[in-house]
Amino acid sequence: MSDTKPEPAIDRAYVDEAVEDVLALCRIPSPTGYAEKAADYVATRLSELGFSPERSAKGTVRCELGGVGHPLALASHVDTLGAMVRSLKPNGRIRYSKIGGYPDLYLVGETCLVHLRDGRTLTGTFLPEESAAHVNKKLKDYVPAEETMEIVLDEAVSTAEEAKALGVGPGDIVSIDARPLLTPSGYIKSRHLDDKASSGALLALATMVARGVIVPKRRLVLLFTVWEEVGHGGSALPEGFEEFVAVDMGAVGEDLGCSDRMVSICAKDSHGPYDRSVVRALELAAERARCAFAVDIYPAYGSDADAALYAGHDLRHGCIGPGVSASHGYERTHREALANTLALLAAYVGS
Repeated sequence: MSDTKPEPAIDRAYVDEAVEDVLALCRIPSPTGYAEKAADYVATRLSELGFSPERSAKGTVRCELGGVGHPLALASHVDTLGAMVRSLKPNGRIRYSKIGGYPDLYLVGETCLVHLRDGRTLTGTFLPEESAAHVNKKLKDYVPAEETMEIVLDEAVSTAEEAKALGVGPGDIVSIDARPLLTPSGYIKSRHLDDKASSGALLALATMVARGVIVPKRRLVLLFTVWEEVGHGGSALPEGFEEFVAVDMGAVGEDLGCSDRMVSICAKDSHGPYDRSVVRALELAAERARCAFAVDIYPAYGSDADAALYAGHDLRHGCIGPGVSASHGYERTHREALANTLALLAAYVGS
C-alpha cells in the first residue's frame, strides 16, 4: 500500500504528544539491564493520566486501561541495545561485550556513556584499534568486529590501573548516545526508536483513553517491558490473557512493503507465523482507520509476543509498529508513522 496517504483522522495533538514522549525516552539511557529510569518515565506519565501502573518482579510496567472481558495486552519495550564493560586493556581502553544483537559497523565512531557502579558516568567513543587514518593505512579495508574494537575513554588514562582507579570495571553498563532529532519535515532520527517510538504511541493511546476519546471494548492492559532486546521481556505477563500484540518497530527494507511513514503489520518473523485471526483483524482495523499500512514478513526479527509464547502463555499473538529505517543503527521514522500506528491501535482496541 502507498505511504503517501494523509495522516489518518487522529487529533494532531495526540501525535504531537507521542513525538515528544519518543524524544524524551530517547534521551534516557536504558540498555537492557539498566532501563529503570525509562520505566520510571512511562510509569510517571501513566500516573499523571490517572492510571495506577504497577511493576512486575522483572521491572515491566503494567497498566490497566479499563474494559471488560477477553483480555488483551499491548506491549512495547523501553530497553535498548547497549554494551557492558568486559575488561580493561593494558592501555587503559575498554574491551566490551554487546547487549543485544546488532552489526558491529553501527558502533564505529559512536559516542557513549559508561555507567559506573557509584552512579557516576564517563564519556567515551567506540573505535577500531589503531583508529587514526593518517597512521593506519589498513583502515580503508577494516571490517568492524567486537574483537578488534574498543571504547576510548575521554579521560587521561594510559594503563588499566589508571582506568580502574576511575572506578571502571567489568559489568559496568555502556549506553550508546541516541542523538534524537526532529526535523522540520517531521522525521524523527535517533538511536533506539526500536522501541521507544512505539512506547510513545502507547502513551498517546493511554492519553486518549484517559480523556474518553477511546473506550476500550475489552479488558486492555499496557506493558512496557525492559528485557526485550535479550529475548525475554514478554514473559512478564500475568496469567489469564487471551491475546498479546507486540507494538514494536516495523521493518523497512528490500522486498518489504512498509516505509518509515507507515504502520506495519507483521505476518511472520524469524520465529514463525503470527496468529492469522489477529493479523486479519489488525488489517481490517487499519482499513477502517484509513491507515497507510503494509503486511510484511520480517526475516530477522523476534518480539515480546514470541517471548510470551516461549514462556508458556497460551495466547493469540500479533505484532505491529511504526516503520523504522536502518534498524539497530541510527534509526529514522516519521510522525506520520506514529499517527498511522496510533490510528490502528485506536481502531483495534476502542469503540
